[in-house]
Amino acid sequence: MNIITRKYFFTGKKINTTVILFIFPAFVLYTIFVIIPSLTSIQLSFTNWDGISLKYRYIGLDNYIEILSSRRFWSAMWNTLLLTFIISIGENVLALALALALDKVRWFKGFFRSIFYIPVLISGVVSGFIWLTMYNWNFGIINSLLRQAGLESWAVNWIGEPKIVLYSLALTIIWKGAGYYMVIYLAGLQGIPKECLESAVIDGAAPWQSFWYITFPLLAGSITINLTLSLINGLKIFDQIVVMTNGGPGFASETITYLIYRVAFSESRQGFGTALAVILFMLIFILNAIQSKALRGREVSL
Repeated sequence: MNIITRKYFFTGKKINTTVILFIFPAFVLYTIFVIIPSLTSIQLSFTNWDGISLKYRYIGLDNYIEILSSRRFWSAMWNTLLLTFIISIGENVLALALALALDKVRWFKGFFRSIFYIPVLISGVVSGFIWLTMYNWNFGIINSLLRQAGLESWAVNWIGEPKIVLYSLALTIIWKGAGYYMVIYLAGLQGIPKECLESAVIDGAAPWQSFWYITFPLLAGSITINLTLSLINGLKIFDQIVVMTNGGPGFASETITYLIYRVAFSESRQGFGTALAVILFMLIFILNAIQSKALRGREVSL
């Protein structure tokens, strides 16, 4: 028998060495580029490393204490959570609406799917520049249309006003990401048995009743996936902030990811920035665990 296909026994379970040999190269690469840097980052978060010199000093929990006592950090935390909440809800509502509409289209279905998916293919930097131009106070298309419609008072500085800058950023991100989640919802809709919907129509159910009592519960798996992905992506958003606002005006749009960038690279405090990154990882892990448990429980109840 070939040694590659030979099976061994370990703790009562069979281990196929062929599977191990196929997994091993990927595991080595993952260890080198993910696991080791992650462990090194945790180590550096307890130092005063500036990101350049080869020498650094261990300072214990000083970085974490400074972070938790910093008003700038808590402002960035609030901006991150608010932006993530808006993005998660907005992307999924828009994506589900688009999926429901496209599921009913009979002609040029592939064309419309491609049109709505195109923003996903645009990089975050390019989409940021597109919307930065649209938001421009003087010649941006949004304010120009408002002025032509006689709504001059509605024309505002969309990215220069602290009270609305996060909502302007959220709209940009939702426009870019909704098409991705739309595809997942479309796959979920196509997996719903047509007999269920036809039976509801025969029984006299209204369209909204068919959606709420049949379509929506059967999309539970797709909703779980999309909300999880949008939560993680929202907490890590960076590109559009750099291009459109640089965290401004003031600190009104500064998120944790942007704060990490500013502290680690602009202020040469790599140890402090790494500690922020560790806190961000813990935040993503905790929120994702809570959301996943809640959504999985909802799937079971449905």
